[in-house]
Amino acid sequence: MFGIHNFEVFLVLAILLNLTPGTDTMYIVSRSISQGRTAGMYSALGISAGVVAHTFLAAFGLSVILMQSAFLFNLIKIAGAIYLTYLGIKMIITKSDAPQGQSLPMQSNKKIFLQGMITNVTNPKVALFLLAFLPQFIQTSSAISTPIPFIILGLTFTFTGGAWCLMTAYFSSMATQKLRGNAKVSTGLNKLTGIVFIAMSIKLLQTKPTS
Repeated sequence: MFGIHNFEVFLVLAILLNLTPGTDTMYIVSRSISQGRTAGMYSALGISAGVVAHTFLAAFGLSVILMQSAFLFNLIKIAGAIYLTYLGIKMIITKSDAPQGQSLPMQSNKKIFLQGMITNVTNPKVALFLLAFLPQFIQTSSAISTPIPFIILGLTFTFTGGAWCLMTAYFSSMATQKLRGNAKVSTGLNKLTGIVFIAMSIKLLQTKPTS
């Protein structure tokens, strides 16, 4: 089908891989805990949009350039780490003055979505993962002649991952809903989220291109 073989195996593996906690999960959980369900869900949608972007880049061969160019790989990696550090520091120094029982001020949904997308797009590890994983389920002749099999598999992976990320955001926010009503606790959650973002930036800097 469309130059794809063992699609059922791919689907099972995609679901299992998405269930495995990673940096995207950490990002979404942190957002959900500190800023609520809506923020977590828009972060999940942003990250899913980032995977779609990586899918199309990989399908049209740009990920091959990324894998072969150490300079470009490191440039994107450093940009992503700087951005995560910026978000982390911003959340650490931000204080909430909202009284207990009132809703806390939130960032716009568009801004949260874009932050999630940028965080994912500037992670070259995602592109290299797709480039290594997806071709295993694409017939060689199809991979050469058309990017459609790559796009179908990438969007399937995005859909399964997006569904899991939305569930993660929902339940994470629900578990901490009462805590966010307290201004001091909410400020503490923001600081914790900032620390997680900075830790993610350090982990990103340790990423190396595949040989």
